[in-house]
Amino acid sequence: MSKKSPTLEALPAQARLVIPVLGPVGGSGRSTTAGLLAAAFSSTGPSVVLDTAPRLASPWPLWCTEPGNGLLSIPPDRPATRQHIQRAAAGCRTPEGHTWQVLTDHQGWSSAPLSLPADPAAWHQLAAAGGWQAVIADTPHAMAQDIIAARCAGRSGQTASWCGLPFAVPVLSASATGPGVQALQVAVKAAVAEGLPLGRAVVALISTGEGRPPAPVRAAATMLRSHAFAVVSVPYDSHIRAHGMSDSHRVRPKTLTAGHELARAVLASARAAWGDPLPAARTPAPLSFDAVVAPEKVPA
Repeated sequence: MSKKSPTLEALPAQARLVIPVLGPVGGSGRSTTAGLLAAAFSSTGPSVVLDTAPRLASPWPLWCTEPGNGLLSIPPDRPATRQHIQRAAAGCRTPEGHTWQVLTDHQGWSSAPLSLPADPAAWHQLAAAGGWQAVIADTPHAMAQDIIAARCAGRSGQTASWCGLPFAVPVLSASATGPGVQALQVAVKAAVAEGLPLGRAVVALISTGEGRPPAPVRAAATMLRSHAFAVVSVPYDSHIRAHGMSDSHRVRPKTLTAGHELARAVLASARAAWGDPLPAARTPAPLSFDAVVAPEKVPA
């Protein structure tokens, strides 16, 4: 990002935003979107990406240039101090020198899989205990599949549970291709039918090449603006294509600017929903680290 790029206003001292990054299918750019949001929010207060995917299905262990102690170092069966949780997080830097963090699993590839919590509320509790104000969750599940499966089973799914957390502004990420936006449109239909809070959601359309978006993408963007709070286009970036969010300070300035645009849209949505300045966030009640998704339906 250039030195002339505008910075975001600092979050109120006691405020906390939860930003689940959701996608309709694999390859939707969720991890890239999560990284861009964390980099943008790093100037507003402590920011973290929660890597909720299994280690061998996640890019974050390879993207973090300053690894922390990892999720394995946080005991699931006893309290952990804020310092302990902070030391578990990896560190990343923006071109301006702001730091943002990532909670991920840094074990070797041949290590036994780490049992991660299924309940978004457990991740929320962990982030609150760690003192982060902008909490960006990189989710691995397919959004439409999760909504329909949960509906048929009569339970609350991952998507509804993330959206139901306090001060949650969902970000829907999709590749800016015909198949990408078609999958997103199906996910939006499922979310609307389920009564999820799409009115405060922000859509990120991730370009996969240079040039103007194809006609189906432009048409889909118009449709999505009638359901979501905002639609933001993220330009193609050769560094991200080659290296992902590793060495994030080398990401193109226009890409980081798009990340700031996404963050501003999230802030505007939060303020429209809960007021300006944002109210203080409550401290989550104690919850087991290995909790399961609650069976009750989350209100819209």
